[in-house]
Amino acid sequence: MAERIQKILARAGYGSRRQIETWIKEGKVQLNGEVASLGDQANVGDTLRMDGKPLSPKRLWQQPQQVILYNKPVGEVCTRKDPEGRRTIFQSLPAPEEGRWVSVGRLDINTSGLILLTTDGDLANKLMHPSNEMDREYAVRVLGEVTTEIMQNLRDGVELEDGKAKFADIQDGGGEGANHWYHVVIQEGRNREVRRLWESQGVQVSRLMRVRYGPIIIPKQLKMGRWMMALPGDVEALYDSVDSLQTLATPKIAGRAQREKTLRPLKNMASKPSKVGAKPSRQKTSTSDVKSKREPRVRGR
Repeated sequence: MAERIQKILARAGYGSRRQIETWIKEGKVQLNGEVASLGDQANVGDTLRMDGKPLSPKRLWQQPQQVILYNKPVGEVCTRKDPEGRRTIFQSLPAPEEGRWVSVGRLDINTSGLILLTTDGDLANKLMHPSNEMDREYAVRVLGEVTTEIMQNLRDGVELEDGKAKFADIQDGGGEGANHWYHVVIQEGRNREVRRLWESQGVQVSRLMRVRYGPIIIPKQLKMGRWMMALPGDVEALYDSVDSLQTLATPKIAGRAQREKTLRPLKNMASKPSKVGAKPSRQKTSTSDVKSKREPRVRGR
């Protein structure tokens, strides 16, 4: 079945459809020896070249790369095998159609929430690389008084044992007493960074959940201990997010006032957590808008 060239190349992991369309317009893609045009379609057996170099038919027509969303419960570890015999996230996942699952970052044993896994190791590396400053958003329940001064300190940055760290954004999520929640965004994946930032201000984290990674927000219907396949639109959003970050010539972080114009109001996080499910779930996820690292922002669940 013939398909548009940009769809074939994007599925094979050469770039986002938007980027590939640009390459086609620039005459960088050839179909059967001729310069391709937007709208051209290719089929199995056709030859494609990019910048004069032939593209592997095996890669072009192989099974598309897969991305899976998993809602990790507290108590599971993110290694493939645990010497202490603790349950790992990989014991809860289906076998991929090809290759193996690569985890996009990790969560410690006491942290729950969204973990992305993919069969595309290159995509995983780009999503994790510190230079890309990919947003990781967490819902945090804390014990202790959080003053305006503390919140500003966490925005400005504090010195930890492994260097300066900060929240790209922090927003009050509601609740009272020992059940007060905040939503925070970090743009790197240092070990226990969210917990250590709060502890530096004398505040104790009593519960920590990751609710977003890059453009992907954890779906409300995805219960703890369950997984679902990402829709093609979500997969494309991930590729677009790393492509857009790499093409920014002079990346800048928006100021607080500019960011606050786009913040969404958060729902009260004081509700009880969902129970861990036993069976995998394959509900559909909604395609998430790609966001630029120029404007790190908090998005509610």
